Amino acid sequence: MEGATEESSLLAPAETLAWYVIQTRSRHEDRVAARLRRQDLEVFLPRITVPSQRRDRRVLLEMPLFPGYLFIHDDLKPSTYQWIIQLFGVVRILGANGVCTPVPEETVDSIRTMIVSGRPYKPWPFLEKGRRVRVMDGPLAGAIGTVVAARRRKRRLVISVELFRRAVAVELDDEALEPL
Repeated sequence: MEGATEESSLLAPAETLAWYVIQTRSRHEDRVAARLRRQDLEVFLPRITVPSQRRDRRVLLEMPLFPGYLFIHDDLKPSTYQWIIQLFGVVRILGANGVCTPVPEETVDSIRTMIVSGRPYKPWPFLEKGRRVRVMDGPLAGAIGTVVAARRRKRRLVISVELFRRAVAVELDDEALEPL
C-alpha cells in the first residue's frame, strides 16, 4: 500500500495541469514540438494554410498560426521546466516576474474550436479593446473572443492570447454572437 501512495504522489493530479506558452527560435516550432511529443507531453501547435509563390508554381504551405510560439499542457514541475528550457530551439516559457503564466483553458479551447470549424481563419493584430462575446450557434458554438466590426451584418470574432499578444480572427454573422 505504501508503494501505491508513493507512486500516486509522483503523478500530477489533473487539476494541476495547465496550458503554457513556449517561445521558440525562428522556425523551430516543429522541432521543439516533436521533441516534446517524444517525451509524451501534450503539445498544441495551431497551423494555418497559406499560399506561397515559387518560381514556377503556387504551393500551399502549412505554417504555424503563431510563429515562434507553441502551447504545452503540463503541470510544469521544476524538473520538466529545466528540461524544456534546455531544449535546442526553446527561448523561454512565457510568464512574468520569473513565474510561468498559464493560458486560460478557454482560450486554447476556443482556438481549437476555430481551427476545426472549417471556417476560414487568419492571424489578426492583437486587440486590447473591444467587446467580449460567445458564439451561440454553428460550428464555433462556445468559442469566446473579442468582436471587431467588419462588414454590414458580419463581425470578426478575434480570439486573443493575451500572454504573448497574438490573436486569430474568423468572420461570423451578428446573430451567432452573444455579449458576455
